[in-house]
Amino acid sequence: MDFSSIRALERSNANMLKNSNMKLADIIFSIASDEDFEKVALEVYAYQAEHCKVYRDFVNQLNWKAPTCTKEIPFLPIEFFKTHHVIASNTESQQVFKSSGTGGSRSLHPVTDLNLYEASFNFHYRKFIGEPKEQVILALLPNYIEQGESSLIYMVNHLIDQSQNELSGFLLEDADSLLNRYHSALKKKKQVVLFGVSYALLDLAEKQLDLSKAIIIETGGMKGRRKELTKAELHAILKKGFNCSSISSEYGMTELLSQAYSNQDGIFETSSIMKVLIRETNDPFSYTKDGKTGGINVIDLANIYSCSFIATQDLGKIVTNGFEIMGRFDNSDVRGCNLMIG
Repeated sequence: MDFSSIRALERSNANMLKNSNMKLADIIFSIASDEDFEKVALEVYAYQAEHCKVYRDFVNQLNWKAPTCTKEIPFLPIEFFKTHHVIASNTESQQVFKSSGTGGSRSLHPVTDLNLYEASFNFHYRKFIGEPKEQVILALLPNYIEQGESSLIYMVNHLIDQSQNELSGFLLEDADSLLNRYHSALKKKKQVVLFGVSYALLDLAEKQLDLSKAIIIETGGMKGRRKELTKAELHAILKKGFNCSSISSEYGMTELLSQAYSNQDGIFETSSIMKVLIRETNDPFSYTKDGKTGGINVIDLANIYSCSFIATQDLGKIVTNGFEIMGRFDNSDVRGCNLMIG
């Protein structure tokens, strides 16, 4: 079925929107335990295995039996978002977000409920970073602005609006403007938060700016502008360049509606609606022991209307209190995932 046919089907079923799964959207933010998470995740799986055609076909091709726990759920390779319209058949998208397309074609994520996305990023931001009204939020995200249709820009723009501060806003690589806003915010006793894509932060760090009282959140990725670095290497350079003791990170992507954050030591934490599992690099259906590097699988329960179970191309490992990002798969590493795309 082509995209136009899918759109027609979505419109014809618009009156059914969310009738069958509104309960799931209502309860995910009330999850209070691992047991709750397991129960809701299995309900989301059952919904998506029935209503999301791409995921249903994937599950059927695997001849997968009904899972009894999250580790028995099959994870959709993230590459499907570049080639398929991943959305529940009884919904229609309010907006389609697109990835930066650094590696070639851009991933597409049709988002059925922008209110749910906003609820998710607000939930995670407040849990890990703080209350926007108490902050001046600055954004150094030039490539995302250039590409357009970015979920990150959508999120940061809403957080900037919530700060209700004229100093908040998007910046180009203008060190003087950034420093002026930074010092003005400190005089007003506001916490400064700086979101920045990795290469732009490195460019800024070379100017040796003292941003020691800011929360600096790198969003990852050199976007082809600089040599890729490990998190540890990147953070070491940024800490020295900005005269700060730690660098925070945001782990999110176009294909997800939830985010993980690290506030120190490069260890990411997830919330009650998001979970990370580490799969074996040569067997996508098996999991590593804690502390061993493998492929990152993400469960994002906010992705109710697309797919909540995504096998990413990131490498990581489970550690005490969270997970670490170790890098990316290369072309030879993804052979296990490629077998599932077919």
